[in-house]
Amino acid sequence: MPEPSSPPSGPPSGPPSGPLKLVALDAEDLGIISAHCQDAVLRIDDIAYVKSAQRFALIINRFDWQEALRFERVTGVQRKQINPAKKNEVRALIAISFEEQTPPSGAIRLIFAGGSEIRLDVECVEAELQDLGAVWETGSRPDHKLDD
Repeated sequence: MPEPSSPPSGPPSGPPSGPLKLVALDAEDLGIISAHCQDAVLRIDDIAYVKSAQRFALIINRFDWQEALRFERVTGVQRKQINPAKKNEVRALIAISFEEQTPPSGAIRLIFAGGSEIRLDVECVEAELQDLGAVWETGSRPDHKLDD
C-alpha cells in the first residue's frame, strides 16, 4: 500500500491569487511598501490631503498596475519642488522612508526623481498600498543599468 503524500512545504509558487494589499504599521513595513512603489509614476492631480480626516492619499501607476497609496494619522504636509497648481505634471516615486521623532510620531518622506519630495508629519506609521484594477499590457518596463 503506498504511503500518503505529505502536503508541499514552503511558500506557494505562482502568481498571487488576488489583488495586492499591503499594510505598514512601522518603518520596516513601510520599507516593503517603498520597494513595491519604486519607479511608480503619478500626476500631481492624483495627490490629495484631507486635513479633517488626517488622511493623505495618492494614485500611482506601477509598471502595469494602478494602485492607491494611503497614509493615516497625518498632521501636516510639506512639499518641496511640487506645485499643486501644476496638476498634469508627472513625478516618479523613488522611495518612501520614515524618520522617527518622538515615538511613535515622526515624518514619512516620499522622495521623487529630480529632487522633489513630500514630507508627511504623522502621529505614527499607518499606511496601505492596494491594487485598484487588473493588469494591463505595456510595451516598456523600468531598466536600471548597474555600474560594474
